[in-house]
Amino acid sequence: MIVIVLLIAISLTIAILFLGAFIWSLKSGQYDDMDGPSVRMLFEGKKKD
Repeated sequence: MIVIVLLIAISLTIAILFLGAFIWSLKSGQYDDMDGPSVRMLFEGKKKD
């Protein structure tokens, strides 16, 4: 019984850490530009002067 409680506590801690990392990535702007990187590789050689 102690093992089940310990595993549930560890899994909840890991889930909360991953949720915090996801919320942090949303607030820091990691998902702002979804189309830019796929198009940017096509025009990398051209200069914008």
